[in-house]
Amino acid sequence: HVQLVESGGGLVQPGGSLRLSCAASGNMPEMYCVGWFRQAPGKEREDVARLWIGTGLTRHSDSRFTISLDNADNTLSLEMNNLRPDDTNKYYCAAAKSGGGRTCSDVDDYDFYGQGTQVTVS
Repeated sequence: HVQLVESGGGLVQPGGSLRLSCAASGNMPEMYCVGWFRQAPGKEREDVARLWIGTGLTRHSDSRFTISLDNADNTLSLEMNNLRPDDTNKYYCAAAKSGGGRTCSDVDDYDFYGQGTQVTVS
């Protein structure tokens, strides 16, 4: 089991930057990939970025965002630059266990989610 706690959200002006953090605890060595998702009220949760733990390979839905993982303290981060009003969402970090041919890009690939942190660009 893994526990995830996000932080770093807040209000930022358009064009600004924000760094989200996700403190992970539990069986992180058993995880296959980690990721960030976001969701606006009434909309589906969408993929933002993902990272495969074994290789360090990353994929991003937008070049303004950068995902990283500090293995020393199991902190997952999301650096967001040049933010726009349509980036306003609740952002969630997630972790997926090994196996099952997961792509790590789908919401259903992940077994654990944090409670989310709100980002408002205005």
